[in-house]
Amino acid sequence: MIDALTLLRRRIETAGGDAHSVRIVAVTKGFGPDAVLAARQAGLADVGENYAQELVRKRRELGPDAEDLRWHFLGTVQRNKVRALAPVVDCWQGLGRLVEGAEIARRRPAACVFVEVDTTGAPNRGGCQPAEVPDLVAGLRELGLVVEGLMTVAPPRIDAARQCFRAVRELADDLGLIERSMGMSDDLEVAVAEGSTMVRVGRALFGNRPTRSVIA
Repeated sequence: MIDALTLLRRRIETAGGDAHSVRIVAVTKGFGPDAVLAARQAGLADVGENYAQELVRKRRELGPDAEDLRWHFLGTVQRNKVRALAPVVDCWQGLGRLVEGAEIARRRPAACVFVEVDTTGAPNRGGCQPAEVPDLVAGLRELGLVVEGLMTVAPPRIDAARQCFRAVRELADDLGLIERSMGMSDDLEVAVAEGSTMVRVGRALFGNRPTRSVIA
């Protein structure tokens, strides 16, 4: 884990980023609680999960060992999941609609949220269209939520990813948002070069996910 983290930070620096200011979210989706502990022991403070049940279960199993971690929910926010997630999620990164924001505000007042920007137009991709982002940010703030930044998942082609990351960075700048959660294991160099302040990394830290999910 230490070697993988060292390599990851080197990749960030090679891309022109500061390895100590670009935050690394360790995505432990599909891995057991031991992966969370490994990330913590390596000095990472941020852990990300895509599935509500998996996040809640790991947080419960780890107990006091996870209290000093910042838990990010990376999946699309669904109203019926908010009640279970609210006590354990520190940052909601998949927010694309005001109705889910209202539920978060009711269950976790003044919660930290990121608006997910749909930069691909792919079917079943979460987030809202770029043109809708300013109104959504304003609406979430009116609910009392703390909008820290924007998040996106870019298309696989590097040239297309670069355009998407650049558009999200410019949108964040226009809105005065300092955080840009952009880039994963395969495209983090492009994301960092385009202004990412936070990368969400699983495979580059832990290797390939187990074939069978830990929540199966």
